[in-house]
Amino acid sequence: MKLIKRLLKQQEIDDELESRRDRLYRVAWSWCRDSHLADDLTQQALIKALQNIASLRDRKMLDTWLFRILSNCWKDHLRAQKETIDIDDAGLIGNSSPEEQHHESQIVLRIRRAIAELPEKQRQVVTLVDLAELTYNEVSEALEIPIGTVMSRLCRARQTLRSSLVELNQSHGNTGLRLRRVK
Repeated sequence: MKLIKRLLKQQEIDDELESRRDRLYRVAWSWCRDSHLADDLTQQALIKALQNIASLRDRKMLDTWLFRILSNCWKDHLRAQKETIDIDDAGLIGNSSPEEQHHESQIVLRIRRAIAELPEKQRQVVTLVDLAELTYNEVSEALEIPIGTVMSRLCRARQTLRSSLVELNQSHGNTGLRLRRVK
């Protein structure tokens, strides 16, 4: 009976981790812009999570814990590579006409370029808050930095993005791009 309970609990943990795979992958991809590397980082984070699941004290903190593991895997990769890899945001294009898709893809490209120009630490915070939709507190715990640092990096990143995108918009003579506050 204990064996069955343990197997059921392990299956429950496996299911919980698997349900978060896509979010982890999207964040990893936004950091590295390489689908194979994002897959590797996601897989590495999930393996480490399975190996260390006993160290998770509060199941409510699973997302924060997983993103911290992913962040550590990313840092390990950067240390091993000894080079900075630009991080950018993913954008999705809906079902629309080819002209609208082209226009939307141009906007996404501009946003990606603007995000790629951000300092790495600001890119991490922006992607965790805006792409992974973590709270400031969760980002603080995942990156192991004070919540005030999360807020200041996010504020600076958004200010830089806003000015970069406004300049880009004006230089291209496009009035169709409107910036709005996300959170």
